[in-house]
Amino acid sequence: MSEIFRPPVTRIATLAGHRDAVYALTLGAGSTIYSGSADGMVVGWDAAEPTRDGELLARVENSVYALRHLPGQNMLVLGHNFQGIQAIDLAGRKLAHATALPPVAIFEMVVSESRQRLYVALGDGTLAVLALPDFRLAKLLRLAPKSLRCLALHEGRGELTVGSSDTFTRILDLDSLETKLTLGESTNSVFSVAYSPDGARLLTAGRDAQIRSWDVAADYALAGTVPAHMYTINNLAFSPDGRYLASCSLDKSIKLWDAATLTLLRVLDRARSAGHGTSVNRLVWPGTENRLVSCSDDRSLAVWALEAVNQ
Repeated sequence: MSEIFRPPVTRIATLAGHRDAVYALTLGAGSTIYSGSADGMVVGWDAAEPTRDGELLARVENSVYALRHLPGQNMLVLGHNFQGIQAIDLAGRKLAHATALPPVAIFEMVVSESRQRLYVALGDGTLAVLALPDFRLAKLLRLAPKSLRCLALHEGRGELTVGSSDTFTRILDLDSLETKLTLGESTNSVFSVAYSPDGARLLTAGRDAQIRSWDVAADYALAGTVPAHMYTINNLAFSPDGRYLASCSLDKSIKLWDAATLTLLRVLDRARSAGHGTSVNRLVWPGTENRLVSCSDDRSLAVWALEAVNQ
C-alpha cells in the first residue's frame, strides 16, 4: 500500500481590515475572493497577491452571512440580513439590483446558471427563488420549521440540497422544488453541504461535529461517518481538483482530509500552524494554485499554501 501524501501547509498571509467576525467568503474571477462580516462590510481581495489591501465594495447596516459571485453577469450578490439581497455590478462598482425578502437572516445562496435562478436559504425555514437577470422574486417555499442553513447544487441531476437547523437534509428537484429525499441521520443542525467535484458524493456536516458521506447514485445511501471535530463544523470545501477536503469548526481548527477516503492529513490550528484563535467560519479554494482561504471570528482571513504534489 502506498504511503499517504500529507502535504505541508503554511500560512502565508493574513488579510485584515474587518472590524468584526467574518462569516462569508465566495470565489470571484481568477484568484479574487470576497468576504462579508458582522461589521456590514463586503471586501474584495486577491489571494494570489495577499500583500495587497482589500477593496471595500459595499457597506450595509446588518451582518453579511452570505455572498455569491455570478460570473455570467459579473455581479456580486450579498445577503443583507433582514433587508433582502443586493447585487453589485463589479465592473461599475455600483448597486445594480435589490430585492426585498422576509425580514430574517440570509444564510446561503447558490446560483444555477443553466436555469438562471438564484436560490436563497432564509432563517425562518423558507427557500427563496429569484429569477435572473432581474432578480425578480419567483417563489417563496417554506421547507422547515427552523432555519435553512446551507445549499448545494447538483446541476447534472437537477437537484438542490438544503441543510437545516431541524437536523434534516432535503434533496429537492431543481425545477419543481418538490422534496425527493430527506436525509435524517444528523443529530443536530446541518451547517454545510457539499458535492464532490465529480458529483458522486454528497458530504454533510454541522453541529454534531460529524462529517457524513452519501452515495448520490445509490439514492443518497449513507456511505460513512467520520467524527471530525470537537465542536460544530461550520463549513466544508473541496479543492478544485477533488483531491482534498477542508473542514473548519467552532473548535478553532481547520482540518485537511484526503477527499476520497476522508483520511485526516493535517490539522491547522493556533498551536501547530499559527492558525485562527477563535471559530473558523468559512473556507474557499481560489484560483488554480494550491491555496486555501479561511475566515474567522477573529476578524481576519488567512491564506494557506499547500505544497504541490510531485507525483
